[in-house]
Amino acid sequence: MAKRLIAGAAFAALISLCAPVAAATTPEAPLSFRMFGAQSDPGVQAFYASRRGSPLWLGQGIDAPAARELIQVLRRAPVEGFAEGPGIASQAEALMTRASTGDRDAFSEADQLLSSGWVRYVQTLRRAPAGMTYAEQWIAPRNQSAGEILQLAAAAPSLEAHVRTTASVNPIYAELRDAAYSQLQTTGMSDPRVTASLERLRILPAKGRYVVVDAAGARLWMVDGGQIVDSMKVIVGKPTSQTPMIASVIHYATLNPYWNVPGDLVQRLIAPRVLSQGVGYLKAHGYQVLSDFSDDPQVLSPGDVDWTAVAEGRATVRVRQLPGPGNSMGQLKFGFANEAGIYLHDTPQKDLFAGDNRDLSNGCIRLEDAERLGRWLLGREPSTASAEPEQHVLLPKPVPVYVTYLTARADAGQLTFADDPYGRDSHGGTAVAALN
Repeated sequence: MAKRLIAGAAFAALISLCAPVAAATTPEAPLSFRMFGAQSDPGVQAFYASRRGSPLWLGQGIDAPAARELIQVLRRAPVEGFAEGPGIASQAEALMTRASTGDRDAFSEADQLLSSGWVRYVQTLRRAPAGMTYAEQWIAPRNQSAGEILQLAAAAPSLEAHVRTTASVNPIYAELRDAAYSQLQTTGMSDPRVTASLERLRILPAKGRYVVVDAAGARLWMVDGGQIVDSMKVIVGKPTSQTPMIASVIHYATLNPYWNVPGDLVQRLIAPRVLSQGVGYLKAHGYQVLSDFSDDPQVLSPGDVDWTAVAEGRATVRVRQLPGPGNSMGQLKFGFANEAGIYLHDTPQKDLFAGDNRDLSNGCIRLEDAERLGRWLLGREPSTASAEPEQHVLLPKPVPVYVTYLTARADAGQLTFADDPYGRDSHGGTAVAALN
């Protein structure tokens, strides 16, 4: 039986013999290249041409640690949405077995097939999740070409460590992926809620400080260095007014905020109450009617507004609520760029956090403890001696915020599932067969 390990000197000689073969053209590509796209990706071919066919994965031998690490990554890749991973891994192992007998073509093909598999896997990890809006582009995933992905791998001090670190993505992602793969090995099945949640989790950074809002579980996490350091309950949008998935950045906190009432709520809630209770309703609840949506609007007399036309949608008017005990924003608000007008904010209705059902808002995110989040973001008490409205306090450093939707999580290595109040992960079945 041929040995699977080839000593360094003999292996170097084999590499030198393989280089011309890798650079040559052949009438028909090997089957594995045609099946898995190694030949069809010009970036992979250009990478090897720039190296004169020198291997990336098998330079230390057929049993090189980096190659074995990558094969393991590819075998579990179906739970991450890369269904072809096990097929590429099996074909690469078959080629490596042939290469161990001295088959030069198999050696070259195995290395390039592993590179193609790695490129496609990394590009899967970099793909933005469906439904996520990026309000600031510097936090959006950046697409990488095959050449960039392979050059980064080739430049890594340890290729094995590079594969492990890249595949881990972030600790929260890695924990769920590992729990899902363990279940797959036990049951042969993978739940689509896991795949969807992993897709949304992999946009979270591995390092730094950021905030995550999980609308499915109605919780907020404060994350530092990939670890959840604190969390709290939140109230999110009703199924009829869903909190959207947004990636943005918090630059400042707002103390004593106004509440600028969304136009649809002015029509559906404010105008009918003015019609039934009179314009005194507005003063009793701290509302002002404004001339426009500029930063310096004029305050109008509510008696000059055609509230019937507003209620019927034939006219629009700007309404805001002054700071105070009944203000729907509470005492503290954390704004971030987004087209949906979504905020993180305090609320006077603290009793609602006692319930299990917390999809109750019109889309904004109410905080169980806004001051605690403020202390974490600001590094000090979020307080002011002045009662002046809308006091903006800059954070020491901008903090990304990811508003997402997770129906699957890992808890102490075990899969757990949340309700799917928005029906985003209900695809007509609870499980799909895994690829072996």
